[in-house]
Amino acid sequence: MNSKDSKLFLITGVSSGFGRAFAEAALAAGHRVAGTVRNASGQEQFEAMAPGRAKAILLDVTDFAAIEPAVAGVEADLGPIDVLINNAGYGHEGTLEESPLDEMRRQFDVNVFGAVAMTKAVLPFMRRRRAGHVINITSMGGFITMPGIAYYCGSKFALEGISEVLAKEVKDFGIKVTAVAPGSFRTDWAGRSMVRTGRRIADYDALFDPIRKAREEKSGNQAGDPSKAAAAILALVASDEPPVHLLLGTDALNLVRGKIAALSEEITAWENLTRSTDFG
Repeated sequence: MNSKDSKLFLITGVSSGFGRAFAEAALAAGHRVAGTVRNASGQEQFEAMAPGRAKAILLDVTDFAAIEPAVAGVEADLGPIDVLINNAGYGHEGTLEESPLDEMRRQFDVNVFGAVAMTKAVLPFMRRRRAGHVINITSMGGFITMPGIAYYCGSKFALEGISEVLAKEVKDFGIKVTAVAPGSFRTDWAGRSMVRTGRRIADYDALFDPIRKAREEKSGNQAGDPSKAAAAILALVASDEPPVHLLLGTDALNLVRGKIAALSEEITAWENLTRSTDFG
């Protein structure tokens, strides 16, 4: 790759999962990557991947006050950030009634507020340059829902909507925005990375216990390949006209199409009542 074609990626959460896969693919393609990690050992491991081209940034995306200085430091020390990938996130599982509000706040702090804070820190630089690409990693859970992940789906629905609005706001500045919604991939999302609220209300046993058990058993056997997701991200970045929404995985495609069809049928079924609320 020519140096002029090399981009600087800023990727949150590069220690494992999608973040690590995205960073590895970008480095293998000749790009430079600044990746956020949360401890010194993660810093050493990440920078050893490609000395000189992999730079670890010690940052927790919920430390909102630290984000702006960290991004300014990347711009000053490494150069213009071409691509921001808001990847840091985790899944919360638990029925809504059983799950404490504090767990919802934490879910939104990481999955939504962290991503928005990172984006707000990068935008002034991209806007001045009239160039850049913000990629928010959401989920098929930002379109479809299932019992037991209300907080997670809520956070991803929020990030999908925020991404779509932002795309409209910055389009005239040459900044691209894409919300990438993966289906089930072989990451730690449903394993050690997931926060699970304990059970205490027997009324939910019949509905939720089989769902929790199936998710635990499926972890590590999902159809999605993180390295192929990373290749898709590079193709997305290389596109002159990237989409605002991109699904990854056949399961995501089928489930989201099914949701759209069901939603359309429901809207049609209730159309007369919908129209009845207009004046005269």
